[in-house]
Amino acid sequence: MITDSEYIKRSLALHLFFARIMKEHSLFLETGFSRRDFNLINQADYHRRSFDALLADTIALADGVVCEEVLKSGEVTTPFTLKAETVTSYYTGIPIATELTGKEASMTGDGGKSDRALIRQIRDLNNQASELIRSIIQFKSGILSNVRFCSLFTTNYPLMIGHLLEEAKFYLSAVQKLEEKEDIYTRKGELDQEYFWNDILAEHAKFIRGMLDPTEIELMIKANDFANEFDELTDQLKQAADKMSSLRKITSDSLIAANQMRDFNISGTQGILDCKIKSIIMPLLSDHVLREANHYLRLLNRFQKN
Repeated sequence: MITDSEYIKRSLALHLFFARIMKEHSLFLETGFSRRDFNLINQADYHRRSFDALLADTIALADGVVCEEVLKSGEVTTPFTLKAETVTSYYTGIPIATELTGKEASMTGDGGKSDRALIRQIRDLNNQASELIRSIIQFKSGILSNVRFCSLFTTNYPLMIGHLLEEAKFYLSAVQKLEEKEDIYTRKGELDQEYFWNDILAEHAKFIRGMLDPTEIELMIKANDFANEFDELTDQLKQAADKMSSLRKITSDSLIAANQMRDFNISGTQGILDCKIKSIIMPLLSDHVLREANHYLRLLNRFQKN
């Protein structure tokens, strides 16, 4: 059972990270449809704007309250986010709410506020988020089903659509656990998160590998190596079960791999923004996977202290 203060801070941290992730998922889906599927384009755009609103509400509540550690982790924004948004908006013609990125850059953290009014506001925010997440889960599920049955074409890989769907489901589960005041930092909770994020980072590497220009052989090899490494770490977690000494070693290995993947993502994002890497990787997608690696690193560092 978590305290009211933890409930507030963890809820705000969750939405600062995942509301941005969801709005970008919507953009990635929106740009992948053909002109005939204007209805799907409109639905994706609706979800993108809805998560913009959720993020704006979260920022208003989080400033001066959320943990400073979260703001410094690079999971909310990175030094590349604003430029990645600007360039992506230019490429796609889709307006991106860059003012939210500016507001996040000026946020402060670690206030001890936990009055009843704020708790009610957080509960309302979680309820609002849950409704939106359920909607986007249904939307993504429909897209994935239609792609698998060859009744819809999109430039997004089926694996990527499934990946976006699993992240939405994970987000919804996290909100539900917060509303139940469940502590996710038990050993089981940590292992569940480690298993999930190792799998996610493996898929990031696979997407990057597939979106690089075929001439970028060295980067393709590096991405493939990361995919294999995180797949192996995921398999090791399955096999280790309750062997505590083995699990500690896997967490340590995951931390090393995630740090290396983060550095690879930094170089990739910089290279794409500087037009030095040939690919079909959207600049905002590159920054997106960097933030997810930063988020996982914050979690792993916490797990090692427990």
